[in-house]
Amino acid sequence: MTHPDFLWRNPDPKPAYDVVIVGGGGHGLATAYYLARNHGITNVAVLERGWLAGGNMARNTTIIRSNYLWDESAAIYEHSLKLWEGLSEELDYDLQFSQRGVLNLAHNLGDVREGRRRVNANRLNGVDAEWLDADEVKKFCPVINVSQRARYPVMGATLQRRGGIAKHDHVAWALARKADAYGIDLIQGCEVTGFEITDDRVTAVRTSRGRIAAGKVALAAAGHTSVLAARAGIRLPLQSHPLQALVSELLEPVLDCVVMSNAVHVYVSQAHKGELVMGAGIDAYNSYGQRGGVHVIEAQMAAALELFPIFSRVRVLRTWAGIVDVSPDASPIIGPTPVEGLYINAGWGTGGFKATPGSGWVYAHTLAHERPHPLAEPFALERFTTGALIDEHGAAAVAH
Repeated sequence: MTHPDFLWRNPDPKPAYDVVIVGGGGHGLATAYYLARNHGITNVAVLERGWLAGGNMARNTTIIRSNYLWDESAAIYEHSLKLWEGLSEELDYDLQFSQRGVLNLAHNLGDVREGRRRVNANRLNGVDAEWLDADEVKKFCPVINVSQRARYPVMGATLQRRGGIAKHDHVAWALARKADAYGIDLIQGCEVTGFEITDDRVTAVRTSRGRIAAGKVALAAAGHTSVLAARAGIRLPLQSHPLQALVSELLEPVLDCVVMSNAVHVYVSQAHKGELVMGAGIDAYNSYGQRGGVHVIEAQMAAALELFPIFSRVRVLRTWAGIVDVSPDASPIIGPTPVEGLYINAGWGTGGFKATPGSGWVYAHTLAHERPHPLAEPFALERFTTGALIDEHGAAAVAH
């Protein structure tokens, strides 16, 4: 495979662009790609403080699903999943997209009721969903422990067969290559230090590599979005937390689906190379440090071993954390801000990777037409004033 360094140019910033995207992760790259592909807007720069896709895009557990409870969430995530299903071919790059199925386990009667409700809501929204009892869970995933003697016995699970995983690096490289081919400038090592705002309109971005004039500025910086917005005088309703994950040593194939458990806070899949990829709930404290507390890993391991005794001798290879931005209703914020010409795409919490193509699609439309894409309309910043919240705490903000 071609080394990623040769997939795109490494240009110096030009003095001005029609659109400046701040954040060179999955959402920023997807937005740039769809601006060019869908709207013919190519005088675009993507500014990345570090290296492309070096933030949450490289630090997530790559789970893809669309089985969200509320209509608004299901619509945007299902749009994203449908894009995933054709993305390897469209980008001409093997994204290792594997629709192996995602199980969400139920461990008590509350979980069972919530899971059945989610299945019914999904079906009403045209999203594939099934309810499995404990025996069916065991049949679908033979290595899972469904013993009634377990501390948190498995009472059933929801299953989305179209869900799965993809290779995050490949996704970033493919989007960057296509964006670059359209003439979009991907500028690494370029930190945004401030904004120039005249008559409540953003006119330029100040960066570590000089001033860049902009017709529109689009923030897509995940956990650091609130810091950037503050530099434009905007206080966003976001909290940033570390979200930890880990990988094991390489194993022979033993787990051919994704297993998630909100009750015991662990989610597990096996990557194509063979390592187990595990995540947990967010660390409770606010932080911008890409690390987390050992106690979260300890609790995560205890939960994983209860569900999968077969993993008891597996060695952990490395751990890390990404910085997730969580909104009060655990749903994203997409659209314009009180500063004219300044837009945000943030608040995806722990669900950002799965939304990558869908988020880029609707954000690009919003920027091109200066009005929200219909799928993005419910996720406007104003909902925190009107009270029209989309509460996905049960599905979005703790475990993905």
